[in-house]
Amino acid sequence: AVVSTQSTGDIIDTLSKLSHDSDSEVAHNAIFAMGIVGSGTNNARLANMLRLLAQYYHKDANNLFMVRLAQGLVHLGKGTLTLSPYHSDKMLMSRVAVGGLLGAVIAFMDVNTLILGKSHYMLYHLVSAIQPRMLVTFNEDLKPLPVPVRVGQAVDVVGQAGKPKTITGFQTHTTPVLLAHGERAELGTNEYNPLTPVMEGFVILRKNEEMTE
Repeated sequence: AVVSTQSTGDIIDTLSKLSHDSDSEVAHNAIFAMGIVGSGTNNARLANMLRLLAQYYHKDANNLFMVRLAQGLVHLGKGTLTLSPYHSDKMLMSRVAVGGLLGAVIAFMDVNTLILGKSHYMLYHLVSAIQPRMLVTFNEDLKPLPVPVRVGQAVDVVGQAGKPKTITGFQTHTTPVLLAHGERAELGTNEYNPLTPVMEGFVILRKNEEMTE
């Protein structure tokens, strides 16, 4: 689950099966893993699975607690935050975020004693992994600056000659915008130049002097 943070794919089906396991610890861990995998995605399919699990475990307080925890992670920050430790166009990994995720995950190795016992505060380790997944642009005075950006699926252009397109199947939006897993944004206007090569998180834009001339 830690490896697949914010990547809702086939892993959800496997975790969904394990969430009904007769071994309570396996079920607890699988439900929590569903929350980690779908953290901040607002994934409708995953949210529906968790609603069905809440009905299934309505008489089991421990499993219901896990379901509520997973639901909170899936709708993290109403879909504006993520637990993914990768940043800077997936080129860098935050050690602090990985440490936070591992702290919580390792606590689940003895879920009944720690998380469901007196050490539930171990879940606060996840806070160090929370980061925004939206793109917000500002001018040089740090005031919000809505500009058009193209958002599409990221394309690996490492080693390709010339100036290949870095995104495909893009749509044009006005900032602020949310970036889903595997998506990349690029500026849709020549009026401004970004002060960072990576368009994610909080980006400061400078007026393009060549355009003003």
